[in-house]
Amino acid sequence: MREESFQFLKSLIEAPSPSGFEQPAQRVFRDYVAPFAGVTGDVMGNSIARIPGAAEGLTRVMLVGHSDEIGLLVKFIDDNGFLFFGAIGGVDSQITQGMRVLVHTRNGPIPGVIGKKPIHLIEPKDRDTVVKLEAQYIDIGAVNRKEAEELVRIGDPVTFAVGLERLYGDRVAARGFDDKAGSFVVAEVLRAVAEAGAALPVDLYGVSSVQEEVGLRGGTTSSYAVNPDVGICVEVDFATDQPDVEKKQNGDVGLGKGPIVPRGANINPALFDLIVDTAERENIPVQLTGIPRATGTDANVMQISREGVATALVKIPLRYMHTPVEVLSLSDLENAVRLITATLGRIGHKETFIPR
Repeated sequence: MREESFQFLKSLIEAPSPSGFEQPAQRVFRDYVAPFAGVTGDVMGNSIARIPGAAEGLTRVMLVGHSDEIGLLVKFIDDNGFLFFGAIGGVDSQITQGMRVLVHTRNGPIPGVIGKKPIHLIEPKDRDTVVKLEAQYIDIGAVNRKEAEELVRIGDPVTFAVGLERLYGDRVAARGFDDKAGSFVVAEVLRAVAEAGAALPVDLYGVSSVQEEVGLRGGTTSSYAVNPDVGICVEVDFATDQPDVEKKQNGDVGLGKGPIVPRGANINPALFDLIVDTAERENIPVQLTGIPRATGTDANVMQISREGVATALVKIPLRYMHTPVEVLSLSDLENAVRLITATLGRIGHKETFIPR
């Protein structure tokens, strides 16, 4: 991966963006795409970039990846200055205790830790019991409520205090790849299209959406606003090449083997065929999975926006989803960019996606 793209990925990942509080990451996205696409925002917080096609009236294509990540939100401060919190999105209470966190306040981030009773003080019969999130608390070092309230307000968002780290080879670990990896791919496709210099046969919109983790909300409103004919959602999906994930229900999917192209009710068959055929023509590795119902992604709401949209998914294999140590392969990101960019050049009239 070129160094400028990697630094953009790192900045995007490390910018805090729990659902409803995405703008630090959205500013990174907008600053990156502004030199090669017109970019605007909306009242929801979505970032919408556009590269016009070669003529008027072309098929309107929307790419979308969501910028929000899971996190926590301060709900109560007790008399001793401990912060009690709720989950933003699907937070696993088995992994939170003992984690370092950042509380994002109006005056900047405040470091803290999620406390944990020492094992010596836990009755043996209780050692395998998971402490519910509502019983967990953040220690920022305050000695009482007054001191804590001078730093933190109710409703401040919280993220795990980890950034992007290189592992062996082209593997990287971070929090928030779900789905800032998708926003990254959307931005890189816009860059690749602009640098190619040739006008596309489509009118292209690239969206970094918000609030996906709490109900596909930004994808819903941005799809309505853009009103695309064709939509490609860029998401992450469960890698099954780790020891404790079942392949029979989740597919045989591994890191570094290319992006995932699902089939199923949420996927337009003609668009699926076009993407897979493009992968074969361009010698881009892809992995296929089956999703027999509506997906829990922005592709779901995009497909049923207005009178309907020809929709597809391109997904990045990801290990350890919704943890602070999500792992992916940089080559899968690059191949997703190549695949989508090549597909855009082959999209024809919107009527070609009407099932026959």
